[in-house]
Amino acid sequence: MTPSVELVGLNVDSPLSLPKGRLLQLLQGCMDSQTIEELRTRLLLVKELRPARSAEVVTVRFGLWHDQLRQIRESKSLDRARHYIKRMLKSFDEVKTPSFSDINLCRWQEYDDLWTDSLWQIDRRDRSGQHSGHYWGNFVPQIPHQLMRRFTKAGDWVLDPFLGSGTTLIEARRLGRNAFGLELQESVAQETWARVQREDNPHKVQSVVRQGDSVSADFRGLLDQHGIPSVQMAILHPPYHDIIRFSDRPECLSNQGDVNAFVEGFTRVAAGVSKVLQKKRYMAVVIGDKYAGSEWVPLGFLTMQRILELDFQLKSIVVKNFEETLGKRAQRELWRYRALAGGFYVFKHEYVFLFQKK
Repeated sequence: MTPSVELVGLNVDSPLSLPKGRLLQLLQGCMDSQTIEELRTRLLLVKELRPARSAEVVTVRFGLWHDQLRQIRESKSLDRARHYIKRMLKSFDEVKTPSFSDINLCRWQEYDDLWTDSLWQIDRRDRSGQHSGHYWGNFVPQIPHQLMRRFTKAGDWVLDPFLGSGTTLIEARRLGRNAFGLELQESVAQETWARVQREDNPHKVQSVVRQGDSVSADFRGLLDQHGIPSVQMAILHPPYHDIIRFSDRPECLSNQGDVNAFVEGFTRVAAGVSKVLQKKRYMAVVIGDKYAGSEWVPLGFLTMQRILELDFQLKSIVVKNFEETLGKRAQRELWRYRALAGGFYVFKHEYVFLFQKK
């Protein structure tokens, strides 16, 4: 189907605004057709609709719009063509969202930028705006972006008890979510707060940064100080035990003497978060494993099991590719030799565990 001359300059992702009333009228006319030939003729009128600036419009992606029209035109039977038109009418005239997000399920095909598979391959981190890769151990912004798009609504509160460089809060600002971050180190908290404030805030949401120990924190008390009754999502990206020492403070999870102490401390964080997380809402844990004493230590699954003993159910396990750190990239051949000699595989993945509060 050839697009009209006025639309030639648009690419597949360009938004196209069409007059809603006229569009619905023409589609209903197609539904009333008695033969597939009559329907195809009437469909030409729909195809020739021009962009509109009227008070009530329907906005669709240019590429998806023409794909849908082609699907209707190429239908072999009248019933099948009517089925596609009925689905299109519903997408333009109805809104159906899950209880935990703004995604309009009647227009689910338009969300092709949202990931629904359990393998996430991210070539490079987003460095736009205030995002920075300078902070050791920070995670790629695409992870909280995907999680908040899928499991929060505009205006929801998101809690990050391992704030670090503020990745979650920066993405929350962009997406119109309020966010509360807790950071152990005062200097890091101050630097991160300055960075978050420099990020544009087009949705006028609230961003809160506090200094404190997430293991012993009274999250209920902290939120009450800011008039926040509950949070609708929590994103936890803790240290992977002692792989990176984030501070010299003994209470820091990266300074725990052994794996059991680390898991116990992290479980206390998850339990504290659970007290302020709204029921039926989601908590995500981003974590990797480690080697110790020539043995693979499954930090991810150890923490997962402890969280399941709390008031959570497991919804998904996502495996995300782990790009090489600068240190490993410079010693790629050395790590390959070590793997061959030591009988192990070099880490190339980490986990995103997704839990729902019961």
